[in-house]
Amino acid sequence: MTNFTYHNPVRLVFGKGMIAQLRELIPAGVKVLLTYGGGSIKRNGVYEQVRQALAGHEVVEFGGIEPNPRYETCLKAAALAKAEGAGFLLAVGGGSVLDGTKFIAVAARYGAGDPWEIMEGRKPVTEALPLGAVLTLPATGSEMNTYAVISRDSTGEKLAFGSPHCYPQFSILDPETTLSLPLRQVENGIADTFAHVMEQYLCAIGRAPLTERLAEAVLKTLVEEAPKVKARPDDYEVRASLMWCATVALNGLLGCGVAAEDWATHMIGHELTALYGIDHGRTLAVIMPAVHRYQLARKQPRLAQYAKRVWHIVSGDEAERAAQAVAKTEAFFRSVGVPTRLSEYGLDAEEAGRRVAERLAKRGVTLGEYGDLGPEAVRAIIALAQ
Repeated sequence: MTNFTYHNPVRLVFGKGMIAQLRELIPAGVKVLLTYGGGSIKRNGVYEQVRQALAGHEVVEFGGIEPNPRYETCLKAAALAKAEGAGFLLAVGGGSVLDGTKFIAVAARYGAGDPWEIMEGRKPVTEALPLGAVLTLPATGSEMNTYAVISRDSTGEKLAFGSPHCYPQFSILDPETTLSLPLRQVENGIADTFAHVMEQYLCAIGRAPLTERLAEAVLKTLVEEAPKVKARPDDYEVRASLMWCATVALNGLLGCGVAAEDWATHMIGHELTALYGIDHGRTLAVIMPAVHRYQLARKQPRLAQYAKRVWHIVSGDEAERAAQAVAKTEAFFRSVGVPTRLSEYGLDAEEAGRRVAERLAKRGVTLGEYGDLGPEAVRAIIALAQ
């Protein structure tokens, strides 16, 4: 195990009816900027619950944050926060709304210059407006971490940033709010959660036995619970399990003591979303099996461990078990309802590989836990996803 410091200041408020806790969680007398997406919260009753809980607070609203939050939209919200003197941001929606709100919190306190400098890693985050969240879509883990992913129309980029200033002060997770989600969003959330765990767990470097067992527990829970959501879409306990899995998958716990993490799947996936508009969760289901196949020999011991502990594969030698585990991963994504091949989106792998490799190379980005997957490897990985 490697040395680590784990600190997570987010107050997590989980369960039925917990949106009412907003009245105690937001300081009295502060003006609130309420952010949300396309308006589904007004159709499923969440908006009404939030506004009732905020009675007594002065509230300004900003709706229309996109599924892949756009820089241009976030700047408008930041300008509104400044103009109205908002002292607290409340994100109500899925991970994209929360990601966008984290950037809004930073941009609203940003001085001279272009806040995109933060996304490019040229400027550190030094301050941000305080924020909280009411989560309605389990997927990104943004409710309990510092990270956000933002897209910019003018450059076609999709980049990530993170800062301790962007921890939500609290996040409310009521699984009942997820019962009205479209099935596609549920599928994407399951794929995203599974991929978050695997990026930290399925690495060729280091050993952290307890952390690995925790990761395997989340994976096994997803494998057991995911099929139930279609068969029993109104089952609160299933939704609660999926919601809790998504949070634990990326709240920092599964990285404790881990020598190196992968994240190649996410980096390539972000580029596919930026270039072709494929849902984020779906790009992960396409690319992750290809990443593991490309590095089958390198990742063989951990893949074999994953095969035994998650999929109960014990026959065959280590290489055979590793290969079976990759096939099981792809089959799991497909069982959830998520395609796993670029051809299913009408894309040519050769063209997509060239474009993604060029974009990453232009920014000097190399991938994987060793940091040695360059343009040639990226093209080869994408070719395996055809």
